[in-house]
Amino acid sequence: MASPPGAVLFACNLNRVRSPMAEGVMRRLFGARVFVDSCGLRAGRGRGADNGMADPFVLAVMDEMGVDMSGHRPKNFDDLEDASFDVVISLTPEAHHRAVELTRHRAVELEYWPTQDPTLVTGARDTTLEAYRAVRDGLEARIRDRFGQARTFGG
Repeated sequence: MASPPGAVLFACNLNRVRSPMAEGVMRRLFGARVFVDSCGLRAGRGRGADNGMADPFVLAVMDEMGVDMSGHRPKNFDDLEDASFDVVISLTPEAHHRAVELTRHRAVELEYWPTQDPTLVTGARDTTLEAYRAVRDGLEARIRDRFGQARTFGG
């Protein structure tokens, strides 16, 4: 199995739901072995309090897997401190178009993983949480398929 890349960027529209979840899952799986970041087209506000933080349902479902997202602050492509990524993964068509521009003159692997927007689900809290869990779990499966299983010293 090939070793994971040195740096991965996940991108979506507002950097409040999908890309932060992917970032959190990747960090959980690979820790400091891979630099991982996320951004959106706009550093947006969405469902819940417009406080510039991750979506409250993201906080809840990521906490279920032991990932603390409370420190996440949405940012856009222009807010990235460094654009030197080995792999850029877009989760929405709009973000993919922007990622193409970002990587146009660089040797970067560019991938598009269409990912449902759980904020569009309406209904009871449990229904909403299930939609967010489905996105989280789908992203985890894609990350494991793409980058393999993180290895530890024990095997």
